[in-house]
Amino acid sequence: MFLVSWAEIAQSKPVSMVPSFRRSLLNPRRPGRVDPSLDEMYVPIPSLPPPEENHEPTDHLISRIYYVSSDQINELQSLASSDGDKRSKLESFSAFLWKQVAAFAASKDRNRISKMGIVVDGRSRLGEGDEDKATAMAYHFGNVLSVPYGSQPIGELIEQPLCQVAKQVHEFLKPATNKEHFLGLIDWVEAHRPEPAMTRVYNVVKDDGPAVVVSSGLRFPVSKMDFGWGCPAFGSYHFPWGGLCGYVMPMPSPVRDGDWVVYMLLLKGQLEQIEKEAALVFRPLTSDYLHL
Repeated sequence: MFLVSWAEIAQSKPVSMVPSFRRSLLNPRRPGRVDPSLDEMYVPIPSLPPPEENHEPTDHLISRIYYVSSDQINELQSLASSDGDKRSKLESFSAFLWKQVAAFAASKDRNRISKMGIVVDGRSRLGEGDEDKATAMAYHFGNVLSVPYGSQPIGELIEQPLCQVAKQVHEFLKPATNKEHFLGLIDWVEAHRPEPAMTRVYNVVKDDGPAVVVSSGLRFPVSKMDFGWGCPAFGSYHFPWGGLCGYVMPMPSPVRDGDWVVYMLLLKGQLEQIEKEAALVFRPLTSDYLHL
């Protein structure tokens, strides 16, 4: 919203979406109602154990960008769907990625737990059943997000077919895709004020299995980022957070409908595993692909 408005102002166009700063849209309920499952998903930061002294990770997160063709996305969706249950493209992609990340860690300990989180947008959910609030939430300036996640032993992730892993992704994602979840999350934050909090999937320590969060940028309007010198040939993210939890962001391809451009912040070893075993899916983004 901010970047689109900036581009419009740069060309002296009227702003198409005037942002709303009505924080009352996110007011907690009185009394609050918090589902116990939120304590499994989020944790106040002061309650976390202190970081280990003199512990320097042997591997570090690095950034790379790939593209995934629409044919490969459709193939993953087909393999991830079974028994009449059609999984979304994002669920299918996330399940495939989870298996790849787990495969890299299998040589160390197949019993360690790997975690996969998916970012859910709460704007439309909070507006369910209330047309005025739905309109207001569409213009709300600021993120309204939740990050549900699932946990699974590495060995099981490797051995299970993609459709079974995709089913697990669907099951941990579904409870966070409704209005009540986000109302409860607002109440949970209020109950823990003023302590800052984080989703548990981010909290990776040295003996944990691999963890990765997928956030969809497929609705990001790259074509509207014209500041007066033409539409961009390419748009992506850079997410330089600390820790050991990976971050992956698929975006629409600027040159081929249905393809995805995928920004990946993962451990070097995980990326090498993906480039070796999933080279047909994740292809390096090049100037040739972008027709530059």
